[in-house]
Amino acid sequence: MTTSDEFRARARAWLTENATPVNASVDDGHGRRDRASLADCRAFLQKLHEAGFVGITWPKEYGGQGLTTAEQMVWNELTADYDMEFLMWPFTVGLGMPGPTILALGTERQKRRYLPRLVSGEEIWCQLFSEPGTGSDVAALQTAATRSENGWVINGQKVWTSGAQHSDFGAIIARTDPTVPKHQGITMFVVDMHHPGVTVRPLKVATGSSPFNEVFFDDVEVPADAVLGEVNNGWHAAVTMLNFERITIGAGARKRSDPFDYDNLANLVIARGRHSETSVRRRLAEIYARSASLGAFAKYLHADSLAGNPIGVRGSAAKLAMIEYKLWACDIVQELFGAELAFGEDSLTNVLTTVIGTPGSAAGGGTNEIQRNLIAERILGLAKDPGVDKHLPFNQIKFSR
Repeated sequence: MTTSDEFRARARAWLTENATPVNASVDDGHGRRDRASLADCRAFLQKLHEAGFVGITWPKEYGGQGLTTAEQMVWNELTADYDMEFLMWPFTVGLGMPGPTILALGTERQKRRYLPRLVSGEEIWCQLFSEPGTGSDVAALQTAATRSENGWVINGQKVWTSGAQHSDFGAIIARTDPTVPKHQGITMFVVDMHHPGVTVRPLKVATGSSPFNEVFFDDVEVPADAVLGEVNNGWHAAVTMLNFERITIGAGARKRSDPFDYDNLANLVIARGRHSETSVRRRLAEIYARSASLGAFAKYLHADSLAGNPIGVRGSAAKLAMIEYKLWACDIVQELFGAELAFGEDSLTNVLTTVIGTPGSAAGGGTNEIQRNLIAERILGLAKDPGVDKHLPFNQIKFSR
């Protein structure tokens, strides 16, 4: 029996005993998430970690399991049948974005200080990139970090920060040199979210939940060793983290609890006696084909990673394909269920919530337009956008107000 086979048997036994199989007809995901306390989520992740199923590919010396992408793929495959997302959501950002970035760019002290507590759920992390006035132009950020006697002082505002209200630490990018072009004067820091100068305000979205926040920084002090990567080379750190984010979104594990999963939608159609309609069957076939292709692409990327080939900008292709599918599926389910989405039975609640929330979530990790530019430039070799302000010192750029 191979290591992967042993891992599969152990994982299947643990999931059977400790996790709940997917049941698409039970409650909507946001409702379960709202009712699951942070203590419940921490307890579940700790149990998962102790069993050896968190940080599967992370080195053992940093709290991981020291296994390979093959075991990670096995875990992704098996957990697709179990409803765990509503207990895992506080840790998704930290495990998928800051954690891998610390592994890639952090100092040895940073790795040993932060990663074991992150992977065990003892500490929760967020990512602090977006700002109110910059949109998709992340490098135009105006949050500033100035040198102090003991390190740096951060002032500014971030927005659309997932999970900031529960976070202990955040990875923030700030302007550290306004006299150079905007991509060159940025630094990434580890910031303590419990600092008295940090103010977090949840933002309620169209679904009625508050998954995002705006965060204010007023004279927030960070030590000199809080720099993640290199001073004034934070754009490299930001791109590294964004690549991890896009891979997490586009090539992450497919969950059968997803309201747009083929089986879930097919069961809803069958329950309404519409599965014999030609037009409905055609739409379901399209959903199956497109979702299957996404799954195949994700497996290909994971297999390529296992072979030692960096995923790179193909993460943008995966993220774009996933969001395009979600936006397309929103139109299809509205066509299939019509007014029932708003006035039908509880079994459609999760579908409606996903339809409402998908357009807003599409900007996470960069808009579709950003992904297309990256694919055009770095995969197809097309000319780059000239960017009229790209080479100007940041303090000479005129911003509209």
